[in-house]
Amino acid sequence: MNNIFNKLYDLTCERKNSPVSNSYTGYLFEKGLDKILKKCGEECSEVIIAAKNGDNGELKNEIADLIYHLIVLCAERGLKWSEIEEVLSERGKKTGNLKQFHNTENDVL
Repeated sequence: MNNIFNKLYDLTCERKNSPVSNSYTGYLFEKGLDKILKKCGEECSEVIIAAKNGDNGELKNEIADLIYHLIVLCAERGLKWSEIEEVLSERGKKTGNLKQFHNTENDVL
């Protein structure tokens, strides 16, 4: 499947293996896992804030930033994007997989 996520993943891997000067992706790889994880966390927070603000224009940009940084994380850890797609595909085949929660006195419904 040749979609934008695969293309972005492939380009990200190219940047990791053959750094380009003034490349933000190269900068992330140079700084290492801690920097990549920090950026993933920041972008996740920005997605939450954009969603709470009700601004879909901002939200779509923040989601794109988060996905990009997650792709960088995958490349850094040697996790192929196709493996993520496989997990999502398998999950899409499941039906009736609602997790059962324990009833407690604090349950409202």
